[in-house]
Amino acid sequence: MPINVNDPEYLKAELEYSDTKNPEEKLSALNKMISHAPKHKGGENLRQQLTQRRKKLEGEIEKKKKKGKSGKQGIKKGEMQAVIIGKTNSGKSSLLKKLTNSDPKISPVQFTTKEPTVGIMNYKDSPIQIIEIPAIEGENFERGVVHTADTLVILIKNFEELLEITKKIPPHQGKEIVVVTKSDLLTPEEKRKLFAKMQSKKYNFEIISTLPSLHEDNIEELKKKIFDSFDVLRIFTKEPGKNPEKRPMILKPNSNVRDVAEKILKGLSKKIVETKIWGPSSKFGGQVVGLNHKIKDLDTIEFKTR
Repeated sequence: MPINVNDPEYLKAELEYSDTKNPEEKLSALNKMISHAPKHKGGENLRQQLTQRRKKLEGEIEKKKKKGKSGKQGIKKGEMQAVIIGKTNSGKSSLLKKLTNSDPKISPVQFTTKEPTVGIMNYKDSPIQIIEIPAIEGENFERGVVHTADTLVILIKNFEELLEITKKIPPHQGKEIVVVTKSDLLTPEEKRKLFAKMQSKKYNFEIISTLPSLHEDNIEELKKKIFDSFDVLRIFTKEPGKNPEKRPMILKPNSNVRDVAEKILKGLSKKIVETKIWGPSSKFGGQVVGLNHKIKDLDTIEFKTR
C-alpha cells in the first residue's frame, strides 16, 4: 500500500526530482528524498524503492563517464596553471571572476559549470592560467586537467567539505592551496577558530570572501599564494640599445642562458656572439657571460647575434 509522505522537505525534493532531466541534479534530489523519507516500518518499502532508484541512476552516471568526453576541445596548458576544484555551488565561478579577466556564468542552480572555463590572472607582469572545472561530484569533472595542473585551488565552505573533497581528488603532482570561501558569513570568533584549525593541520590556506562590496576579502593574499606556488624563473630579455621586454619569459629552475635563447627561437644559441646579463645572477650590471651561465629569477638578458 503506498505511503503518504507529508514532510515538506521530502515533497520539495520530490518536485525537484520530477522537474529536472539532468542526472546529477536528479541524484541530488533523490538523496534529499531518501534523507527525509519516513524512518518508521511503514516507510520501509518506500526507502527501498528510492535506494534502488538511486543505485540505478548512479550506474547510468558512471556508464556515461566511462564513455569519455570526445568532442570536447582540449585546453592548451599555460606555463603556470592553477585549477579551481570544489563541489557544486561552492563559489568556483565567483572566485574565477574575482581572480581573472574571465566572466563565467554565475548561478545558484547546481552543476551550472558543464565544461572548463579559462581565465588569465596577471600578477607581477606574469600571466597565470586559472581554470574552473565542473563540480568534483558531477559527471563533467575533468580528471585529466587536475592530473597535469601545477597548482590545485581547493575551494570549500567548511572544514568537513575539505575531508570529503580530498578523498575524491585524483592522483596529481600539483601543489595544493585550500581556500575557505564565504568568510562574510562567519563571526570573528568562528573565523578565528577556523584559522587556528587550518593552521594546526599545516594546510597552505586562505580564508576569503568573493563579495564585491567587501574590502577585507583576502583576494590579493590568495593571488600571492597562487603565484608563490609555481617553481619558476622570470627572465626579461632585451635588444641592444633598447629597454627590456615588459613581460618576462617563464623558465624552469636550474635553467641557463642557452635555455633562454632556445626558448626564444630554436637554434638561436648557435648564432649568439655575446650575452650580457643584469640582475641577481650577475656580479655587476652588464656582465658578459657564456651560454652555460645559470640564470636566476628576475635576470635581464641581452643577446648579440651574427
